[in-house]
Amino acid sequence: MSFRNKQGGALITAMAVYIVAKAVLNMVLAGHFSLSSLLIALAEAAAFFLWFRYVNYVLAAILAFFAFIYLPQNIANIGSNWIYLLEGVLDMGCAALLCFSSNVREHYSNQWNNKN
Repeated sequence: MSFRNKQGGALITAMAVYIVAKAVLNMVLAGHFSLSSLLIALAEAAAFFLWFRYVNYVLAAILAFFAFIYLPQNIANIGSNWIYLLEGVLDMGCAALLCFSSNVREHYSNQWNNKN
């Protein structure tokens, strides 16, 4: 896999690995295996490598949306949910990188329609 620059590629790869690791961690904490959760995480991780224009913003919106949805619940039960609060902070960090890091945004510049 070739990246346009190494730093952006490393960040994209780290975020994709984080998404899958987060799903596995949540399954371990819940005490049961969920194939659908794992497949959704793998699909989302694969989407990080779709280098079409605006995919990074869609991924950022998904990460931020779920972080904001669970934020009140995680703050209310911070004693037992601190790890989920940490996940939310990491999700927001990933969303910010996807939107504002020029190294990451550089990869999401391919046209959807490649007619020349």
